[in-house]
Amino acid sequence: MPTADSPPEHTVGAWTAQTLILSGRQLTVWLRDYSTLTQSLLFPALAMVMFKVVLGEVVADTTGQNSAYGTVPLVILVGAMFGSMAAAVRLNRERATGLLGRLYVLPINRAADLSARIIAELVRILVATVVLLIAGVFIGFRFTQGAWAAAGIVGVALLYGMAFSMMVLALAVNTKPTAPIVPLISLGASVMMFFNSGFSPLEAYPGWLQPIVANQPMTPAIEVMRSLASGGPITENLIKVIIWAALLLAVFTLPALRGYRRAATDR
Repeated sequence: MPTADSPPEHTVGAWTAQTLILSGRQLTVWLRDYSTLTQSLLFPALAMVMFKVVLGEVVADTTGQNSAYGTVPLVILVGAMFGSMAAAVRLNRERATGLLGRLYVLPINRAADLSARIIAELVRILVATVVLLIAGVFIGFRFTQGAWAAAGIVGVALLYGMAFSMMVLALAVNTKPTAPIVPLISLGASVMMFFNSGFSPLEAYPGWLQPIVANQPMTPAIEVMRSLASGGPITENLIKVIIWAALLLAVFTLPALRGYRRAATDR
């Protein structure tokens, strides 16, 4: 927290230092919330194994490829999305208890707490992605394209997760704490989870649905991660991932900042 030697709150130095401190607070809360921690790490790994057991042979017979190359990226992205909703719930809980308001009246940079929440989300996604990639090895997921490609898989997960987290935070701070924002986002995420190329190849969907499935945010991310692991074209799907992430960040960053100020000062 600020001291007599701290830089003025509106400076980049203050934003950087205070963001790091508040990121540590967010991560500490996450680590002490055993229920959320379990849902973030253990449940996705178990879901991945179940998908492999239930659908693995069917997908392998259809695609000629181990289903792990679709299942692992799919579960990583689903974990990133649903984990961000837990962060939104925590934000609204802190808003209801007045913690946001108390932080807002302190002499700290106005963007520091929101930045800290995004950084904490990135750390959570990084940890969960590494855990799921390691677990994926046990169901047949392999890194055949080298270390840089493996790092690229993590990078895609972080980019996707950051954009989705910004959207969820923006929606959370711009609605009332009692609004059913989490169920609505969960519904949208569930639809995306079942209509992508992670479960089954694009060609298995009805013709009229294929363009929607091919261009919804999850499918290009899954295909890039699949290609980075097993080989294949990357450029087109990577461009789609970057466009989706840039679009979400461009649309939701400013509303998130404004909404945070309103949420912190609401009585």
